[in-house]
Amino acid sequence: MFNKLYNAFSNDIGIDLGTANTLVYLKGQGIVINEPSVVAVNTKSGQIVAVGQAAKDMLGRTPGHIKAIRPLVDGVISDFEVTEEMLAYLIGKTEKISKKFFRPRVVIGVPSGVTNVEIRAVYDAAKSAGAREVYIIEEPMAAAIGIRMPIKEPVGSMIIDIGGGTTDIAVISLGGIVRSKNLKIAGDKLNNDITTYLRDEFKLLIGEKTAESVKMQIGSVMEGNFMEAEVRGRDLVTGLPREVIVTDSDIREAIGASINNLIDGVKEVLETTPPEILADSMHRGIVLSGGGALLHGLATLLQNILKIPVFVAEDPLTAVARGTGIVLDDIDYYKEVLLNTEDELPPR
Repeated sequence: MFNKLYNAFSNDIGIDLGTANTLVYLKGQGIVINEPSVVAVNTKSGQIVAVGQAAKDMLGRTPGHIKAIRPLVDGVISDFEVTEEMLAYLIGKTEKISKKFFRPRVVIGVPSGVTNVEIRAVYDAAKSAGAREVYIIEEPMAAAIGIRMPIKEPVGSMIIDIGGGTTDIAVISLGGIVRSKNLKIAGDKLNNDITTYLRDEFKLLIGEKTAESVKMQIGSVMEGNFMEAEVRGRDLVTGLPREVIVTDSDIREAIGASINNLIDGVKEVLETTPPEILADSMHRGIVLSGGGALLHGLATLLQNILKIPVFVAEDPLTAVARGTGIVLDDIDYYKEVLLNTEDELPPR
């Protein structure tokens, strides 16, 4: 009785807590927030100056006493207090969109393979930020639900969720993850590869935002249409500003080793997958989700090497957030795919 009353007068919020971006799903409205996971803090006063896009715009441009912090590293909380502030900001912003009487019920996506202590940290941060009930789900499972894979049926479904900090490779059947691997090779690693390559080959120092912009413009893993981009940075020899022309071939060379490690990780999961489920994957194919799925030629390259059909999910950036929304529609039906209930969490 009380639960029905609570649910009628409170919001249901799904959060894809990503290293690079955090997306928020509001039941009945869809995805209402998509902002970078960055918080700007005044180190003198300890106050939060900005959160999300406003804080990201400050990256590399702040005075000494203002620090732009990314509170999530490799998909897990590295700074608890700042994460709590960020979640409070996001939940507060969502509550303003739809004002309700009770505190919200929240489902949060985290990378696969997180420890109980990391689960507890996410749970506590969301509770402290104002959530009434908190449920936690692994991101590859949420992404699979978001793209309507038959996760509860006795067939194998394989998904590769390439985010900002981590890549989750998972084989799902009967509502559980049969095999999975979590790699620290994702969007941020590719950005670092590009920064290192330009420093070594062009003697040009660039920032994180520039590296990401170049990757999105001309990043590719297969030869195809010739692409080039102008890149501005600081000349390491003269110390003065300089502009160079970078081609898609340069970016392929820069990220080549990381992409090979990613492919090796996928092979490793396939090698340990039970034969019946492997047969399902060969028939049904592998689905790519997350921002990394948009890298030019990645699906084709994987398909050529693995000899298994590979597809990019529709709107791969929002798959996890949409999955949390579907879970919120019927928490009881998806109870077994959630990582926790309050009773199962480790003690503080």
